[in-house]
Amino acid sequence: MKKSAAWLSMMLALFMSTSSMVPAAAADVPNGTKTITILHTNDIHSRVEESKEGIGYAKLATMIKQQRAANPNTLVLDAGDTFHGQTIANLERGESIVKIMNSIGFDAMEPGNHDFNYGSDRLVELSGKAQFPIISANVKKADGSRLLKPYIIKDVAGVKVGIFGLTTPETAYKTHPNNVKGITFADPVTEAKAMVAELKGKADIVIALAHLGIDQSSVDTSIKVAEQVPGIDVIIDGHSHSTLEKGMTVGGALIAQTGEYSKNIGKVDIALDGTKIKSKSASLIMKPATDNIQADPAVDKIVSDIKKGQDSMLSQVVGSTAMKLIGEREVVRVGESNLGNLITDAMLDETGADIALTNGGGIRASIEAGPITKGQVITVLPFGNYIQTKKVKGADIVSALELGVSSYPEPLGGFPHVGGITFTLDAGKPSGSRVSNVLVKGQPIDLEKTYILATNDFMAAGGDQYTMFKDYQLANDFSSLEESVIAYLQKIGSVMPSADSRIKVISAASESVPSGAAPAPAEAQAAQAVSGVYIVKGGDSLWKIAQQYNTSWTLLQEWNQLTNPNLIFPGQKIIVPAS
Repeated sequence: MKKSAAWLSMMLALFMSTSSMVPAAAADVPNGTKTITILHTNDIHSRVEESKEGIGYAKLATMIKQQRAANPNTLVLDAGDTFHGQTIANLERGESIVKIMNSIGFDAMEPGNHDFNYGSDRLVELSGKAQFPIISANVKKADGSRLLKPYIIKDVAGVKVGIFGLTTPETAYKTHPNNVKGITFADPVTEAKAMVAELKGKADIVIALAHLGIDQSSVDTSIKVAEQVPGIDVIIDGHSHSTLEKGMTVGGALIAQTGEYSKNIGKVDIALDGTKIKSKSASLIMKPATDNIQADPAVDKIVSDIKKGQDSMLSQVVGSTAMKLIGEREVVRVGESNLGNLITDAMLDETGADIALTNGGGIRASIEAGPITKGQVITVLPFGNYIQTKKVKGADIVSALELGVSSYPEPLGGFPHVGGITFTLDAGKPSGSRVSNVLVKGQPIDLEKTYILATNDFMAAGGDQYTMFKDYQLANDFSSLEESVIAYLQKIGSVMPSADSRIKVISAASESVPSGAAPAPAEAQAAQAVSGVYIVKGGDSLWKIAQQYNTSWTLLQEWNQLTNPNLIFPGQKIIVPAS
């Protein structure tokens, strides 16, 4: 009895010494019961650092150490979409993320569709660099063999835990087709049945590590697998970015998923009596609960060293421009810009879409004339948004353009920058009826026809109030915006993109004066005298210049015969009428 009491006291002290933030059932207890804990992540999309919303890898590393101290019977699993998304990952084609994950101590990972974004060959290379297995049972090569190891068996305190992987068949069109050339994605249900049969007699617990999701719009989901494949105890899921606070039980399987971007860390507890499961439960460790956790300094240093080591990559020249590419918010949130045109041209070049549309709020800097580096492009497009295509009716394209110009001439983050399409903006008309003469590849838009639209994932999901896109089914996923622009620049070399009147603006000034009415006082003065000539400087806008000279931007537009008042460039001469 004394020995037992002392043992229990020691275990209690150990438990209390760890953070209360990561409570874990104690490991083995005297009556022979035990708890296996799984900490899991999904859809981090290479957001490695702590942010306002995300926990980040350094704090995750601390949490894992605390959890394993409290319960050595702990596994750490990742359900995919991990190696791609942000600059820190994309510059090294995923290897930087492998380095970080190696230092944390993951036990296994299942690749998501975005983990194929560097190509299936690169994924195999990364699996060779990882100190944890990257597994998937249903990704097949042309000869029918598997691209990756299908499953692993872990011995956890005498319990055999079989873990097999399942990748969404949507990967066939949710990455660039070239990335999965020669690869097929077998039916997850069929492969799951084969895995359960294979693991029978070898494993006491069967876990599916899946990147399938639970979206009703998907044909293959974790729910479908749970319903049709008996013998799976737990499904650690990803892909649909679903936040399951307590998991969901379907058939005999507990499905767990954390959401996205390390906003939460998942935790599954499996209580056993010997090797028999007594109970299963899922929970989430949410970001606010991690505020008092200290980031792991070793992981922080690895991230810092990676970023420093990427400085030389960021300085690599990928092209050049003969003129400044305008990305100032005063321009891109109120009108067309040559930089916006370059970005949408790159989107069309990569996707082959009919129309490209991206928001001015996503363009964050200008690029001066001269050589263009990777770092400059990433500064312009820092968010890691990737390109998606959807088949959208012409009527909804027009609705989107109306939304984008609704605040004109006031700035709006959702102002549309377009490729493959031109239109007229009549600033004198009310919002909702300002867009006319919409042409797609030079032909009038057909409101009933379906067009392939390339946009960014933020807008595709309804961001910036582009809700008309949200319910259209995804046609394909492509690279991130900055990767697309870099590849386009490398392809075409030197550029001199212009503002080529994709958006023709009709001034509100001429519409606001009734036919036959006398001109406004400022216009009458302007007809008689010129104040001088202003030389445009970086960061200028027609509105700013008008303020300096106590006049209106519409008057400056008319005097200088500017087709698009939002497109002026350093060194340009602006005639200023007398005030």
